[in-house]
Amino acid sequence: MRVLIASLLLLAGLGGAGQVLAAIDVYTFDNDAQEQTFRELTRELRCPKCQNQDIADSNAGLAKDLRDKTYQMVREGKEKQEVVDYMVARYGNFILYNPPLMASTLILWLGPLLVIVIGVVTVVVRSRRRPAAARPTDSALSAEEQRRLTALLKEEEKQ
Repeated sequence: MRVLIASLLLLAGLGGAGQVLAAIDVYTFDNDAQEQTFRELTRELRCPKCQNQDIADSNAGLAKDLRDKTYQMVREGKEKQEVVDYMVARYGNFILYNPPLMASTLILWLGPLLVIVIGVVTVVVRSRRRPAAARPTDSALSAEEQRRLTALLKEEEKQ
């Protein structure tokens, strides 16, 4: 019985040991300014793999590599702009949440506005266009058609 209990405790302990391996990244800095710069950079840089997460929040391997590189550069005394320039040179303007206004990023800035303008123009044009059934016809009823219509209406009234 003791062997069974000891075996179960050992298995329970080993089962929980896997969680210990899921370590949280701990970065140490020489001063508070470096730590603040690191935190700002990891919030401003987008994970290229995750699309809409910054590298601070992403669990992707690439994001961890970017955090480590950012940490290394901040520890080396690089300025914030130098780190950003390095990342942009390596991964393109997509890595920035607010890419600069350039010819290559013009579609990123003007695309949403263009879609809204096209949508509004489409709605206005379609609302002004009257359906074919609502348009008046150019031809009036002939005398024969008018007589038939009058006769049909009189028959309808009698019933």
